[in-house]
Amino acid sequence: MHKLLDKIFNFLYPVFRDWGMSRNVASYTSLIFNIAILIALAYIIYYAAKFILVTLTAVFAQRTKTKFDDYLIQNKTTRYTAYLIPFFFIYKAVPVILDKYEYWELIFGKIVGVYIVLLGLWIVRTVFNSLRDYLKQKPEYSDKPIDSFVQVIMIVLWIFGVAMIISTLFGIKKGELLTILGTLSAIIILIFRDTILGFVSSVQVAINDMVRIGDWITMDKFGADGDVIEINLTTVKVRNFDNTITTIPTYALSSDSFQNWRGMQKSEGRRIKRHVLIKSSTIRFLNDEDLEQLRKVQLITSYIDSRQTEIDRYNDLRGVDKTLSLNGRNMTNLGLFRKYIMQYLVNHPGLNKDMHIMCRQLQSTAHGVPLEIYVFSSDKRWANYEYIMADIFDHVMASVKYFDLEIFELPSTIGKFE
Repeated sequence: MHKLLDKIFNFLYPVFRDWGMSRNVASYTSLIFNIAILIALAYIIYYAAKFILVTLTAVFAQRTKTKFDDYLIQNKTTRYTAYLIPFFFIYKAVPVILDKYEYWELIFGKIVGVYIVLLGLWIVRTVFNSLRDYLKQKPEYSDKPIDSFVQVIMIVLWIFGVAMIISTLFGIKKGELLTILGTLSAIIILIFRDTILGFVSSVQVAINDMVRIGDWITMDKFGADGDVIEINLTTVKVRNFDNTITTIPTYALSSDSFQNWRGMQKSEGRRIKRHVLIKSSTIRFLNDEDLEQLRKVQLITSYIDSRQTEIDRYNDLRGVDKTLSLNGRNMTNLGLFRKYIMQYLVNHPGLNKDMHIMCRQLQSTAHGVPLEIYVFSSDKRWANYEYIMADIFDHVMASVKYFDLEIFELPSTIGKFE
């Protein structure tokens, strides 16, 4: 580090020394005149380069089929390149025009060298931005985290650019500079912690195809529930369904759990999994009068007939005493209601018949017997999906009473303590 400080001191010392020394007026006039000539020539070269590069490139881009050159113009790549050409001229002309002014030749040479490095990095950045925009228009790359890779490349280039600038300004050898940077690596890692973690996560996300732009993801930890609109090196932006924007650290996608709905969107249906609680005290065996009444329900008329025939044959063969309903085999109102719901679901036009269709009984709870419907709607759009699900359960809750069943509800406490 002390070598770097010595270089900086030795570089700045002549400036303070020269300000304290008297100068010949004619010498200063000649210096200013030479600099003015240099600047004038640079301006002429700039406008000539600008006309050739910007104008002709725009004409050429209009005649080509590819859109990449259009993005180069949009990101002003040719305009920045036009700036670079006169600075190369200045860099080469300074030793000739300022050959009698060694100190100012050194100053101008270093300033122009630094500017060329910065401008070169900026031009490379516009090229990569153009490549990013171009690839995003391709269907095969539109959902890839291209921003992350562009940012990583630019970080590496900026590190080398800063090293070249320091080396140019203070005359430090690149080997010595790398040694100094090595001693500062711990600080660099601390400063760029999120960037490094984001880079590793971006690679994992891209390789494992965990998240794409346009995916619907849910991440409760960060309050995200919506579509991914941007993936870059440090953050993932999610547009929630209430049109708010949630930013998630990129590394959280590989370290935390989240739900990606892409599989559902690509499948043939969206799952409906919901249950109603049947009050257990209303479940009972059905007698002949009940069955006769329920035969009017057209969806299960044939089932009741075939099922009752099978049950009667079974009971007759074993001489079952049917004076008590508990004996032998019998149908229950819940079992018949379950069969009715199955038939209703099979005939529902909004469900995918090639996927699971179930009406199943779950483990009894203190609140009753859960009767779960497990099906897939053929329409995956949110509003239509909600309509189909509501339509099914409207019918389920309205039809319960026809089977002499009740849906469990917590008793109201209003007036209880009055």
